[in-house]
Amino acid sequence: MSVLRKILIAGMTAALCAPGGAALAQADLGAYLAGRQAAGANDFAQGAQYFSAALQADPGNPVLLESALTSFVALGDFDKAEVMAREMVRLRLPSQIADLVINVADAKTGNWYGIFEALESGRSVGPLVDGLTQGWAHMGNGNIRRALAQFDQVIETANMTMYGITHKAYALASVGDFDGAEALFSARPDMQYSRKSAIAHIEILSQLGRNPQALDLLDGIFGSQPDAGVAALRAALVAGEAVPFAAVPTPRAGLAEVYITVAGLVQTDVPDTFTLLFARAATSLAPENTPALLMTAGLLEDLGQYDLANAAYTGVARDDLAFPSAELGRADVLRAAGRQDAAMEVLQALSRSYPDMPRVFAAKGNLLREADRLEDAKAAYTRALALYDDAAPAKWIVFYTRGIANHQLDLWPEAEADFRAALALQPDNPQILNYLGYSLVERGEKLDEALAMIETAVAALPDNGAIVDSLGWVLFQLGDFQQAVEILERAATLEPVDPVINDHLGDAYWAVGRTIEARFQWQRALSFNPAEADAQRIRDKLSSGLDLVLIAEGKEPLRLARGND
Repeated sequence: MSVLRKILIAGMTAALCAPGGAALAQADLGAYLAGRQAAGANDFAQGAQYFSAALQADPGNPVLLESALTSFVALGDFDKAEVMAREMVRLRLPSQIADLVINVADAKTGNWYGIFEALESGRSVGPLVDGLTQGWAHMGNGNIRRALAQFDQVIETANMTMYGITHKAYALASVGDFDGAEALFSARPDMQYSRKSAIAHIEILSQLGRNPQALDLLDGIFGSQPDAGVAALRAALVAGEAVPFAAVPTPRAGLAEVYITVAGLVQTDVPDTFTLLFARAATSLAPENTPALLMTAGLLEDLGQYDLANAAYTGVARDDLAFPSAELGRADVLRAAGRQDAAMEVLQALSRSYPDMPRVFAAKGNLLREADRLEDAKAAYTRALALYDDAAPAKWIVFYTRGIANHQLDLWPEAEADFRAALALQPDNPQILNYLGYSLVERGEKLDEALAMIETAVAALPDNGAIVDSLGWVLFQLGDFQQAVEILERAATLEPVDPVINDHLGDAYWAVGRTIEARFQWQRALSFNPAEADAQRIRDKLSSGLDLVLIAEGKEPLRLARGND
């Protein structure tokens, strides 16, 4: 982790933890505890309601103010958040989030002097944010000279150089100094581009009449299969158009980019709620910032706040090139919320509007397969495969998911062909290796090949209980019962409440003569609600033992196979 990320994370963690030692004796403890429970469940709406109610009895309590403030920011309600933040400033309560909210409020009203006053009073969001914010505040005041000097200070600060260069280039380009902006980008052979800074540099080169160089930069960064937005930018460059500079056109957009940059920097190292606060700040300042909207929606989805994620996805304009991606995200959150019919309506509308977009049909296939409409799912997957280019990186997963549908339709030759087509595109993918290998084991076919596949999958994902179970089960099928027991015991440790794994371990115990433990495992498997057909087979094994069940199925009993009876 970089030094800068450590500094950012330390500051955020301190700010987002409730102040210690604050008395709650005057507060409505019931409302406070309900708010804490809601916050723990990431239910920001309930948290805001309960913490606000608790504040009625104890309006100056720092714990309640910070908690309510955080809830309102997570909801994206910056009007109510500003009320809380300004009360904290009035009470001289330190809060990084309050300072963030007030900066957003001042920038939205054009009160750039307010940002300087806050900094002069000692309030701070963090060294990087404060430094870049001052630069954009000077730009907001029309003082370009002081803005550039401020960005230079950031450039000269250890661990912040690249961010200072990038934002100084944005600032120059926003006032039409494309030569100065391009010189900054080109001066660094080690320039570390984000998606936004790369697009900004490409637009700057186009404004300078250097479309061929812009195309070289675009292809070098985004490759041969860019997303829709970059593909449209490329087409404009090829057509010889002078692409306008739209990446960061205003000080508000610049400040929003500061916040989304911070969100991206810390995203993998802090809880999603922390990252969400900065993403929300960016979208509050720049509602048209599609990457910020998509990040906000994705974070809310990961936090299980599906209604809020749905609302965030709907913020992407219909004419935005990212609209299909946002709608696919919306379909995902509707499905996760149990609203499969609504998710299908979104996908049906997308398939009518974008009949040549393979991702839409792949998503339809997934939803239809989950609904057990397997023939329809297969047709959707087949349509997606026909639309994908041969070299499309995502093509393997559609072969894989169509293979699952064919397997569930009991069309094994077609399923195997799909799995092998997926494997040809992703030779070492553990999920494909496991599914195909396990299916071969279940069918009693090509067991040596299946064993090699599953061993490769386990080596890639040694802590995946389902894949470890597959290895144990293929060893069981090959008659290596003692080794199967050891592997299946590890699988059961990794996934202790999985009915299939516990059932398999019971069979392995039976095979080595540990019949009491076998019955115990079968009973455990039954307690974890297996599918009814599996449950009946487990009940039969508990009643009469595995050998008699195998005989009834027309198979050789294990003990006879081992010469024990």
